[in-house]
Amino acid sequence: MVSRFFPKISIVTPSYNQGIYLEKTIVSVLSQNYPNLEYLVIDGDSRDCSIDSIRRYESQIAYWVSEPDTGQSNAINKGLQRATGELFGWVNSDDCLAEGALHAVAEMYRLNPAAGAFIGAGDYVDRYGRVLMHKTPAPVTYRSLYDWLELFHFMQPSCFFTRTAWERAGGLDESINFAMDLDLWFKIAQNFNFELTDTLFSKSLVHAAAKTKRDKYLSEVDAAFVIMRHGGDAQARKNLDRIAAKLDFFEQRLGFITDTRIFNLLLPRLKRLLGYTDGHGQNPGRLP
Repeated sequence: MVSRFFPKISIVTPSYNQGIYLEKTIVSVLSQNYPNLEYLVIDGDSRDCSIDSIRRYESQIAYWVSEPDTGQSNAINKGLQRATGELFGWVNSDDCLAEGALHAVAEMYRLNPAAGAFIGAGDYVDRYGRVLMHKTPAPVTYRSLYDWLELFHFMQPSCFFTRTAWERAGGLDESINFAMDLDLWFKIAQNFNFELTDTLFSKSLVHAAAKTKRDKYLSEVDAAFVIMRHGGDAQARKNLDRIAAKLDFFEQRLGFITDTRIFNLLLPRLKRLLGYTDGHGQNPGRLP
């Protein structure tokens, strides 16, 4: 019989062609030795060695699938829609849980059952496991999240949340490509407290192919849009101005975007947000 001090924790790992990292992620979750774990792996029809890694551990995985999806948010939503735990979280396939993380989360939940989310510290590490940066969490409120791009309050894999908070937030917005986690934190913070600890919960691998590193500026712009969506217009504009100052803006400054569709979508939105005129002396206005 499972003790009441071990609430079921459901963890989802979304993955696509990340076979060189995936096994280490899986092992970090399963080796927690947490007695009430539900682990789900949602693979996007990978063509590398990912399926071999999953099959090696499938007896300990509650559910896994490999099929086409529409991206990371879709994979996470698919996984957590099947989850049956009291506490949820996701660990990307190039991240790992730190030893003892799930026991620490369960204890935080036992002490603060009305909270919506539980956050620990996180490390950025290189491929040799050397710590490049240690991040302790900063206090989270709805309004403090307006300063996400300055404070970067916590690392995503170091955050776990209740089923109730997830369901009330409505899951991840799949229309957001990079900052879907920030949008979720805003929605949770509208109704729940975030509890913090300095205990290490996760380690994130820094590598060139990581989405937020590869598309750093696009990720920051996406976060600014999310902040504006939730009412932080002044902070979002300040950050967009900062990004523009770093880059040689518009056609030259957006040269890091190789996807023509994204470029054509983003350029007019940024022009409106940053107050550029339409050529007739008129500001085209804010985003609808």
